[in-house]
Amino acid sequence: CQVIVHDVNELTEKLFPIVEAMQKHFSAGSGTYYSDSIFFLSVAMHRIMPKEITRIIQVDLDLKYKTNIRDLFDEFDNFAEGAVIGIAREMQPVYRHTFWQYRRENPQTKVGEPPPDGLPGFNSGVLLLNLEAMRQSKLYNQLLEPTMVQKLTEKYHFKGHLGDQDFFTMVGMEHPELFHVLDCTWNRQLCTWWRDHGYSDVFDQYFQCEGEVRIYHGNCNTPIPED
Repeated sequence: CQVIVHDVNELTEKLFPIVEAMQKHFSAGSGTYYSDSIFFLSVAMHRIMPKEITRIIQVDLDLKYKTNIRDLFDEFDNFAEGAVIGIAREMQPVYRHTFWQYRRENPQTKVGEPPPDGLPGFNSGVLLLNLEAMRQSKLYNQLLEPTMVQKLTEKYHFKGHLGDQDFFTMVGMEHPELFHVLDCTWNRQLCTWWRDHGYSDVFDQYFQCEGEVRIYHGNCNTPIPED
């Protein structure tokens, strides 16, 4: 087993020029903090990792595994042609909230609607990055360009604070074909913040998840069930 440690400062230095334009749209702070770049690591991983690394699974720390993580690697084989990233849906109506203005102007839209037919957005707690596909996808790399980011944020009136997750969500509204949607059991989010903040009537439509959980995600400091 080989372990390679990457220096955060070095990574941030490489990342910053690529993701600087994104940060003002998808960061919690006002403006562009150099250190915030690390929250966009997954977005540009294909640009800063050595070419011989072709696939990466990137995960949050607040996870509990109920199965072998190796099984998750098999999901790469299920990517459709053109898909570059595997990611699960967001399980709270956070993007129903974020896209409120776009939704008001487009009453028939699926943007922000719950599954199975809606587009609830993504949660980046568990990410499958097919670096090889990301490098080769002309479309994906075009979407990293500042002018494209600007164009989409204007179209969707988008202002977020969740870093890479916001970028993937917004891009997914426009180009769902870039994403392989992971089953909710691979990223069973437990946070219920939005249930108590104005969305109790629709909350369960987003939060429900059938099947045996393979990875629990204790987001917003939610306790993870004991075995």
